[in-house]
Amino acid sequence: MRNNNIPQKKVIFLDRDGIVNKDTNYLYKISDFQFTLGIIDACLYLLRLDYHLIIITNQSGIARGYYNTEDYINLTKWMLEQFNKQGVKILDVFYCPHGPDSNCNCRKPKPGMLIEANNKHNINFKKSWMIGDRESDILAAKSAGIEQTILITSNQEDRQSKATYILESITEVRSIIAI
Repeated sequence: MRNNNIPQKKVIFLDRDGIVNKDTNYLYKISDFQFTLGIIDACLYLLRLDYHLIIITNQSGIARGYYNTEDYINLTKWMLEQFNKQGVKILDVFYCPHGPDSNCNCRKPKPGMLIEANNKHNINFKKSWMIGDRESDILAAKSAGIEQTILITSNQEDRQSKATYILESITEVRSIIAI
């Protein structure tokens, strides 16, 4: 049962592949991981604005057998350590291990990971944002009640989007999200 005396958190939800790191198709090896240009500075900026950061990510490579849950967890731990070394505190990470034909509620564009995050962290969706590189990120956010969304188009996504803002790079976030 939620304690209503605890203030709700305002959160920036970040997609992983394409936003946090370069999308290399079914990334699971630390040696293949590269942070996207500007992600650390953008995260530090958002933390200074008193946002919490949560990563949500579809990981269908697990269901497809390209890698296993342990591979994903090892990469995630390493990624979080790298963020911590730069002063970036990630509140949590949620992932969907299912494939595109799954009937789960967690695979974006379904809102399951966002709802799970809210159940765990008491989030104010009205003051929160979703930053993704695919329309499925935007649709998941809208479905969960997050109206403020940013689509980063540096990765091929069509510019026809339901996103509130469409940007070329995560480095432009400062021009949209301010005090």
